[in-house]
Amino acid sequence: MLEVTGLDAFYGDFQALFGVNLTIQPGETLALIGANGAGKSSFLHALCGLTNSTGQIRLDGFDLVGLSVPGRARAGIALSPEGRRMFGSLNVRENLMMGANVGRAGPWTLDRVCALFPILEEFAERPVGLLSGGQQQMVAIGRALMANPKLLLLDEVSLGLAPIVAQEVLNALQSLRGESAMITILVEQDIGRALAGADQFTCLLEGRVTLSGRAAGADLDAIGRAYFGEETV
Repeated sequence: MLEVTGLDAFYGDFQALFGVNLTIQPGETLALIGANGAGKSSFLHALCGLTNSTGQIRLDGFDLVGLSVPGRARAGIALSPEGRRMFGSLNVRENLMMGANVGRAGPWTLDRVCALFPILEEFAERPVGLLSGGQQQMVAIGRALMANPKLLLLDEVSLGLAPIVAQEVLNALQSLRGESAMITILVEQDIGRALAGADQFTCLLEGRVTLSGRAAGADLDAIGRAYFGEETV
């Protein structure tokens, strides 16, 4: 279980998050939605330890606040970052194996990642700079999975991708739901896609939670108002 309580996050003197609370059960996917600048990436960065933060972040009962970034990775947090952040001097296989350097045991191996994204096996020896944006996104997600995380963070997985490619990536992620106790937090600009691939959602505005609920049957009008600041919890 992931339990976040009273989470504030800061970049120097700038406060990016204000008292964020949420709980996610094992095996669930949370869609994190909000406009640009709402604090979505800041929330993921706070979970990873990439910002200064206060409050509690408990993963399986263990409080992560105060742990270093490598310590949180070893505890089971993996991020597929916005912009993909490839290791440009490495090929596809080598980029994927970087995720395994965390040293966590688990079901995710190179063969299993390639079964999820078959094109990566075909291009295993290809420099990542020669891949399309969608193929690079598959590498970024696969690299995170290779860390065998308890908590998988996916930041803007469809950003800059053609709709058909974005849907292919999201369909692959959808196939993982309910398969294990891994928790997933998905940041996705397309609200319909985000809800379709999630068990619950949280909407952020200016670093604050404005609405939360179950994804199935969510009130899109209420989400629209929360998205633009017309409704608060």
